[in-house]
Amino acid sequence: MKNIMKTYVKRWGICILLIALVPLSCTKDYLEQEPKSFFTPNNALNTPEGLNAVLSQALSNLRGEFYGDGAPMITENLFSEVAVEGTTDKAGPAQDLNTQILPDANNNSADTNRINWFWEEFYEGIKFANTVIGRLDDAEFDSEEQKNDILGRALFHRAYRYYRLTHQFGDIPFLLEEVKGPKLDFVSTERDVILRKIQEDLNMAVPMVNEVALGGEVSRGAVLHLLTKVNLALGDFEDAIETASQVIDGGQYSLMTNRFGINAGDETKDVTWDLHRVENKSIPGNTEGILVAIDRLEFENQGSTGVGTSVQRQAVPLWWRFINTPDGQNGMSDSPDAEINQVTSIGRGIGRNRGTNYSTIEIWEDANNDQRHKLGNWFDMEDLVYNAPSLQEAGNSFYGKNLELYLPDGTPLCSDTIRNWYGFPQYKFLVPDPTRTRPQGGFGDWYIYRLAETYLLRAEAHFWNNNNAMAAADINAVRERAEADPIDAGSVNMDIILDERARELYYEESRKTELTRIAYIFARTGRTAYNGKSYNLDNFSQDNFWFDRIMDVTDFYNVAGLRTIFGVAYTMSPYHVLWPVPSAAVNANTQDRINQNEGYPGFQNNIAPLTTIPEPEEDSGS
Repeated sequence: MKNIMKTYVKRWGICILLIALVPLSCTKDYLEQEPKSFFTPNNALNTPEGLNAVLSQALSNLRGEFYGDGAPMITENLFSEVAVEGTTDKAGPAQDLNTQILPDANNNSADTNRINWFWEEFYEGIKFANTVIGRLDDAEFDSEEQKNDILGRALFHRAYRYYRLTHQFGDIPFLLEEVKGPKLDFVSTERDVILRKIQEDLNMAVPMVNEVALGGEVSRGAVLHLLTKVNLALGDFEDAIETASQVIDGGQYSLMTNRFGINAGDETKDVTWDLHRVENKSIPGNTEGILVAIDRLEFENQGSTGVGTSVQRQAVPLWWRFINTPDGQNGMSDSPDAEINQVTSIGRGIGRNRGTNYSTIEIWEDANNDQRHKLGNWFDMEDLVYNAPSLQEAGNSFYGKNLELYLPDGTPLCSDTIRNWYGFPQYKFLVPDPTRTRPQGGFGDWYIYRLAETYLLRAEAHFWNNNNAMAAADINAVRERAEADPIDAGSVNMDIILDERARELYYEESRKTELTRIAYIFARTGRTAYNGKSYNLDNFSQDNFWFDRIMDVTDFYNVAGLRTIFGVAYTMSPYHVLWPVPSAAVNANTQDRINQNEGYPGFQNNIAPLTTIPEPEEDSGS
């Protein structure tokens, strides 16, 4: 069934929707096929199995964000304060955003960025969901509960994509039905209209979706978690507290506080280490995972991306080159045969997802006993040692000693500190990669939603609701599990909340999406931020919290004269809070207007977005 469904749900993007159902060629061979081989979408989607096959495609589409070379989630990090693009030896990577991020640029490549991936793949996921929703009444079910679970999961998949797209692109086309033929008249719909509709859908889905779901499927907890984010985005803070509390207090989930899983007997490790072993993320004993992407080679046709996480290649520094000893010799080697073998444990990184000083140093200044930053769980470059075999052969006294960045006179010993020198969370990035002698990060499950984030979302809702004592309690639930010092209610502000999210959810959360959501809330409410500024929606793309936050805490875009070794400057503007709508989508839409975001070419041609839910179109049939 899955291969059949792949035939039906052949990829289309909103920019190239030429035809949905193509009549099959009536060749003699085709006409002579056995009846059991005959296929049309109608007879495939009139059973629960057929509908679930489409939802399996939606689930596979969703988890694609977290895997592969230049994984799309990296782009979310790069458009935030936690990371920058660290590829410094060429032009093209997303660094000089003012000149590179354009509607007609190559915005879907590991060598540039993955902005267009989100547009294309999320609309494909919406197509899957709309197909299931639109054909539900044509199918026969074993029970009403079975039907409701399928509908609820389809509503989740559609809402997940629209929540993300509205915080990446703002006002966008809003499709609520399966498109069965050519369509060239898409129109942008106001972000708030979309959010209100998906809030309604998710509220409907909550009782429909099964409370317990296995194998990375969508559960009721995932629906409530997403609904909490939507409630926050709409300023419905009491509702956000309620939906988060249903997850936290519902009995199905709890923070992991005791040792468990594959390394539970290793006394040198801790629960933070256990929590992020890929082998532990989906086991029944893990009560913290709410929605987990399954990626295991043994599940080739059910739960494997086929490419693996590649997280060590993407996010670990390029530590194995361009670092000298204090006496000027090459200090490093990525050989797995070296007597001091470092590559097998930390991987052969290229520094693409380069953590900023904010995420690798500043938020850890008072870490004390925080498990998330202790040696073994976290590596700073000074924790590595000079291991080049040539040093050993020459009897160099620096062989085996910890790295140093500067000579006493300030001379740097690393020629590219952007790409080669920064700290990283080994406890998250260590993903076994047995097929490579120089690991890149192999197959492994990955958290999409985790209960620790639910606590931090509820903390944020309490903050917006002016209850800092309750906000502090939720933040401390996460901190105390990691043996971090508790915070007091008087210190709670958005800076503190974002810092804790960066500590706990680095390389998990969709950081740009969440930072943009928070920027919208500041603009919606007019509340004064910790930086002393207030914002409004009227000039959102010109003055927003997202940009001010990045400029305030990072050390790249706000450093005059900083350039890569290739000569590229790091630049960013307030309008980058929203990404450019791909020009291919705008140009192919010849019978109406998909709006472009402010700051990008084409914005001057915009028309007023829809302020109501689009009316259903008359079914022209298939």
